[in-house]
Amino acid sequence: MMRTTALATLLLVPVMASAQLSPAPRPEKPNFIVINIDDLGYADIAPFGSTLNRTPNLERMAAEGMKLTSHYAAPVCSPSRAALMTGCYPKRVLAIPHVLFPGSAIGLNPEEQTVAKVLKEVGYSTACIGKWHLGDQPEFLPTRHGFDHYYGIPYSNDMGTAADGSKSSLGEPLPQPKQGANKNPEADDATGLRGNNQPPLPLIKDHKVVERVVAEGQQSITQRYTDEALKFIQANKDHPFFLYLPHTAVHFPIYPGRNFQFKSPNGIYSDWVEEVDWSVGQILDSVRALKLDAKTLVLFTSDNGGTQKAKNTPLRGFKASTWEGGMRVSTIAWWPKQIPAGASTDEITSMMDVLPTLASLGGAKLPTRKIDGGNIWPILAGEPGAKSPHANVFYFFRGLKLEAVRSGAWKLHLAASGGGGKNPGPAGSPTKAQDANPRLYNLAEDIGESKNIAVENPEIVARLKELSTGMQGDLGLEGVGPGCREMGRVAHPQVFISQDGKTLPGFD
Repeated sequence: MMRTTALATLLLVPVMASAQLSPAPRPEKPNFIVINIDDLGYADIAPFGSTLNRTPNLERMAAEGMKLTSHYAAPVCSPSRAALMTGCYPKRVLAIPHVLFPGSAIGLNPEEQTVAKVLKEVGYSTACIGKWHLGDQPEFLPTRHGFDHYYGIPYSNDMGTAADGSKSSLGEPLPQPKQGANKNPEADDATGLRGNNQPPLPLIKDHKVVERVVAEGQQSITQRYTDEALKFIQANKDHPFFLYLPHTAVHFPIYPGRNFQFKSPNGIYSDWVEEVDWSVGQILDSVRALKLDAKTLVLFTSDNGGTQKAKNTPLRGFKASTWEGGMRVSTIAWWPKQIPAGASTDEITSMMDVLPTLASLGGAKLPTRKIDGGNIWPILAGEPGAKSPHANVFYFFRGLKLEAVRSGAWKLHLAASGGGGKNPGPAGSPTKAQDANPRLYNLAEDIGESKNIAVENPEIVARLKELSTGMQGDLGLEGVGPGCREMGRVAHPQVFISQDGKTLPGFD
């Protein structure tokens, strides 16, 4: 079992491997498994520095594979998932200010060519098991985006009713709704229903409701996702498959399973992180037992940075910000004899790179629509000199606003980022005086974004500002730019389960 001992070294070295072996011949159509955790902190798992949470399966995965230490998601859930599915900056395909909610009139356009669609066209079986969060109308569900099968809660597990336990974690008293709160439906917009307007939480199979999820159901959801994933792997062991496993864990409310609750000395959040590790172990053990490891790429990642329940050390900030702690996520790629064991890369990678990388490995055509990601297989394979498709520039969007831009090790913040929080170290939220000034950081020397060196480097500031203005004619610096594509939209959105507990016609 490998345990990280020098985090600073981990974060700054390029591709390294404990043993550079000649890779085995690559299968023509390998299997793909993408495990996406919700709100996991950068340092919540041992390979990325955790000393609190017991994650032996992820330690083994990292020891047998590669850590991606500069892998970027998005500040929040829906945009990150849009990037993973489409290979695009989230704003290009889902131009929304935050996330989607139940009963949303908008969602990922069915015309978008998702990773599931491009793989399905070349013979892959596809399944999405877990949290979708790209629209809950029938037109926007996974089965309309290239997945043969869907099983999961279609959005965040806090988007249900207080009485069912969706607004409180395991062991906490149910909160009482505030008098008169969220009683005006007009307060909600096309992105859906909020607060006390939200309906009961549904568990969906394909496009039908199979359960109203209450606290007990939340507690068993990681186990059930895992069981469903194992069944899919077993059923498709003899032909190529793509399994997308976006866990509900570890998003609030916190509901570790009965076999994990109160087992960690660090509370129920750590219990749930450790259950996630167990789930990863179940998936990898199944792949090994079925002798699929030689032809299966497994990617473990998170949809955004951790909340203040998490550990994002040594990064600054949390979820919902464009600080590194809001978007840089702990990621591991595993494929024995193809990805060098015990390796690490600090090359910039992103959710947008999943589609073009899997398409290339699976022999599929890239979407005809514009994408922003690139094929990172040369990096994953440990090829000498392999460079990131984002080495020249990477853009940090928070909703509709461009807040930062990175080129190489340099990162320029263009505007104040929310969610800076009180992260360990000297870096907190910027002052109003700082807001008006550019903030420049060298991430190779200052990964915690603690020292603004803009004054000392005016030429770097000017170059990065010029790169940022290049977005004006594409996605736009604020609002919806000309390069943002039309989202899917329905005239009369419905919810799966009404407030009085009835499953609506068509969903039963």
